[in-house]
Amino acid sequence: MWFKAALLVLLLGAVVPTKATTLTAEIGNIRNARGHVHIDVCPQRHFLKEDCPYSGDAPAHTGTTWVTVHGLPPGDYAIQAFHDENDNHRVDRALFGIPKEGVGFSNDAPIGLGPPKWDAAKFTISGDTHLRLRMRYFLGSSGPGAPPK
Repeated sequence: MWFKAALLVLLLGAVVPTKATTLTAEIGNIRNARGHVHIDVCPQRHFLKEDCPYSGDAPAHTGTTWVTVHGLPPGDYAIQAFHDENDNHRVDRALFGIPKEGVGFSNDAPIGLGPPKWDAAKFTISGDTHLRLRMRYFLGSSGPGAPPK
């Protein structure tokens, strides 16, 4: 009898869904209140692509904007963010692909001659999570500064 009870516990444990979590991203250095701030929360296979399964938007606020994404299963992710100043749902680019609008990544991963590497932007979610990152502008004025740490 104990064997059946132990087997039932193991089977039930295997089908219990993992708790979905909430991510709040605090994005500093927003240069104006035009448009929206958009974030994609990507597992590794979707990083730097346009098909991240989790995303969120919030109206832009000069200085700091908070974007919340619900329903994330625990795991490793990276954020790719942009300030969609003209609300066209894409990053506008200038000559040589330089972003005209602000972009940012989790961990403020460095942007060199190209986008950051997964390992530089990766973070782990195991419960409700709050992260900070800075928007970076390559053309035009920059924002008023990052939120205090």
